[in-house]
Parts: sequence; structure tokens; C-alpha cells
Amino acid sequence: MTAYYIPTVPSETEFTEKRSRFIGHVWRVEEEAQARAHIEAMKKQYHDARHNCWCYIIREGGVVRYSDDGEPQGTAGQPMLGVFQKEGITNVCCVVTRYFGGVLLGAGGLVRAYTRSAKDALDAAGVSQVRRWVEVAAPCSYALFERVKLEVEGQNGVLGETEYAAGVVVHALLPEERVGDFQARVTELTAGKSAVQVVGESFQAVPLGRGKGPV
Repeated sequence: MTAYYIPTVPSETEFTEKRSRFIGHVWRVEEEAQARAHIEAMKKQYHDARHNCWCYIIREGGVVRYSDDGEPQGTAGQPMLGVFQKEGITNVCCVVTRYFGGVLLGAGGLVRAYTRSAKDALDAAGVSQVRRWVEVAAPCSYALFERVKLEVEGQNGVLGETEYAAGVVVHALLPEERVGDFQARVTELTAGKSAVQVVGESFQAVPLGRGKGPV
């Protein structure tokens, strides 16, 4: 099952470079019409800004669009788009608004500023991985609790709730292809006294940390 990455939540970031204000926004979108609606909303909200540059990527149909909105060709929309392509992010729309501060940045300065704004907005939005996840429950002793948690992380899983009683039951979401390895490791750690149970499975978006590791 192919996994893909999307923004987790909408975001807004801002910084100033040589008196020019750069305001970055990122949203998750499922279709081109949603992206266009976000772009138009930003143009209305920041109607007095010199530029509202944008880009979006839609997974279905492989739609990729961008605009420099009056900036020199290749200095805004394309560098913004490159941020998301490099990170493998799809179903994303980004608008960077620039209020000109009276000081020219030059082509290189513009590329750096628009790249930074898009990257800041993506970092603020966070990244989620969409794929088939398997929910597991791993009983273990308190002495092995931390080891089992590390095994979840080692299998690129995401920890869920923990049940505390005479022993511990660790709940987690695992990529479906990692379940067998995780079961084997827990059996080994517990000397065969514990068996990992598969509770269910689902196709969903799960927030990840920086570098696409589990939160």
C-alpha cells in the first residue's frame, strides 16, 4: 500500500526581510477548487499587498500549479513548489504574501525568502502520513515497558494509549508491513510470555514528527 504525506493542520507564519513582510499560509486540500478558493481568499484578505504568490499540488490527477504573481519569473512560485516536492508533500496549497518594504532583494534574495516562507509554513502545519495502519496491543511487564515503546518507534509506529494494571498493555499504530517484525521482537523480549494482538486496521492520516518520524 502506497503511503503519502500531507499537511496536518492549516498554518500561518510571518517574517521580515529588509523591511518586506512575508506571510506564509499552508492548507491541506483534496481538489483544485479548494486550492483556488484559498488563493482567492488570500488575495481578498491581503488586497493591499504587492504580491500573493502561490502553488499547489493535488495527488489525484497529478495536478501541479504555481504563480509568481508579478515577481520576477522563477523567484517565487517555483521555489515555493520545490519545498513541497522535496519533502514529498501532496494535497497541499501554499500562498506567500509579500508587503514590499522599499528595498529590492534581488533574484537570489527573493528565492531564499519565498523558500523560507513556504518551509516555515509547512513546519508550522506539520506533516501527516496517509497509509494503512494496523492497531496492535502489546502486553508486557513494567520492567519492559520502555523497551516495548522503543520497539514501536523502531518500527516507525505511533504510540497510543497505555493500560496499567498488574502489567502494562501498550497500544500502537504500526505500518502493516512492520507488524510481523514487531510481534517477533516482543515475543523475544518477553521470552515468549507475551503475544502482540492485532486489534484492527484503518487507512488514515497520522501526524508525524520532523524528518517523517513518529510523533
